[in-house]
Amino acid sequence: MLDLTPLDPQKRGYAFEQFLQELFDAFRLNPRTPFKLVGEQIDGSLELDKEIYLIEAKWQNAPVGQKELFAFAGKISGKATWSRGIFISYSGFTPDSITAYSKGRPANFITMDGLDLSLILAGDSGHFLDFDVCLRKKVRYAAETGNIILPVSDIL
Repeated sequence: MLDLTPLDPQKRGYAFEQFLQELFDAFRLNPRTPFKLVGEQIDGSLELDKEIYLIEAKWQNAPVGQKELFAFAGKISGKATWSRGIFISYSGFTPDSITAYSKGRPANFITMDGLDLSLILAGDSGHFLDFDVCLRKKVRYAAETGNIILPVSDIL
């Protein structure tokens, strides 16, 4: 993942998607590569516990804002009623975006950031967490609280 840092933004974005596909594959999550539908791009999907999750992946310099969260929620809502998603932003999310998105709105996706990925891949003080276990904990937390963010550091 660190090898992607020096790439120019567009190449880094595509390389990040490829990296995530390899990560999903390593944990046997049956990934699908990015695909296009009429008027939208989906950055891939994966299968966890017989549920399909649509993926939005961003590696940009600034944290993701509310516009991107609402757009991804709209992509998911435009699919089957049981659709779910995972928004992965290497640079994280603005606090305002999470607050704005969470107000009175059901959660149909969970989030991950670069720190989450780093902790999963490198561990923290000898504690390691498999990617699929992390996703399950994040999904349960979102289902129980409506909060789409649970840092991996809170799981370890």
